[in-house]
Amino acid sequence: MIVFFISGHGFGHASRQVEIINALGAARPDLPIGIRSAVNAELLARTLRVPYQLWPGDCDSGIVQTSSIAHDDEATIRDTLGFYATFDERVERELQLLPRETRLIVGDIPPLAFAVAARRGVASVAISNFTWDWIYEDYAALRDAPGLLARLRDAYRQATFALQLPMAGGFEVFNDVRAIPFVARHATRLRDETRAHFGVPLDKPAALLSFGGYGLPRLRLADLDCLGEWTIITTDRASPGDDPQPAGVIRLAERDFSDRRFRYEDIVSAADVVVTKPGYGIIAECVAANTAMLYTSRGQFREYDLLVREFPRYVRSRFISQDDLFAGRWRDSLEALLTQPAPAEVVETNGADIAAQQILLALHYSSSTWRHGGVEDA
Repeated sequence: MIVFFISGHGFGHASRQVEIINALGAARPDLPIGIRSAVNAELLARTLRVPYQLWPGDCDSGIVQTSSIAHDDEATIRDTLGFYATFDERVERELQLLPRETRLIVGDIPPLAFAVAARRGVASVAISNFTWDWIYEDYAALRDAPGLLARLRDAYRQATFALQLPMAGGFEVFNDVRAIPFVARHATRLRDETRAHFGVPLDKPAALLSFGGYGLPRLRLADLDCLGEWTIITTDRASPGDDPQPAGVIRLAERDFSDRRFRYEDIVSAADVVVTKPGYGIIAECVAANTAMLYTSRGQFREYDLLVREFPRYVRSRFISQDDLFAGRWRDSLEALLTQPAPAEVVETNGADIAAQQILLALHYSSSTWRHGGVEDA
């Protein structure tokens, strides 16, 4: 069995691991999969195409968000210090929970995963574009907390190797780092087919509002200055149901994706522009779909500066201030994106397949260690 420890921070960690797990299932349909995560169980059920066992629960502390574009720094510091103050006890509890047949642990990117793997005596693979010690260095209270960053780094150093995604920070902590391309969700339907299914007109440009699980409850869609010229696509997760829905706005329900005929990445591909905050998952999907991004700021988060510096190499993009975003002053930015040339850099988005191959290599190494390394094969 391979067990995935997946951070519950946002959707990006889970969405890319879903693609990797699906690639593993295609290569080795006989391979049992376990998942340890606090991520929304419905997201996994809707997107995974292989059997799996889920043990719900926190495996890292992440960042506390108050909305899709703001963080609670005090709560982040409090929760992080509390979580790692009991780290050794957490390792012991995870060892009790971990199935005896576990032969490999994959982490995106909880330090707990690698500490548990080392204690169990199996190989472990890290996959991410950042590490939590690198993120927490940006908070003085966490940077100066006695032993905190050292504890995280000690756990990371126990990984067998790390698969580094594009736009990465903090990977110098690992002993063996292997770069892989973007892990991205790809559309399974043609643009016109998706638009026809969801009632999106073909004769005008469309912008998709995408702000993850927290949405933008303060945004009034009726105030947008681009209505009439653009179709705005949103979901009941991204904008509240009691917000007026003017002509030109299409609000999709989360249940619209439950039957798996159409997936969220099909909507990303069918849109001309995604209006969002920078995050690995939505950037990767826009890269795969060649969809432009209109992005806003997202509060103090070290990854933000890295992403904003890096992702314009891969996708057409333009910044919009939060003031203009909430005031509905979108038209000029949207129109500018339509005429903006695509980046010249050729980008590969087959990282899920490559990650699956690397994981299978690690599984072979781990199994050989159990058979020949003097450890009894349970």
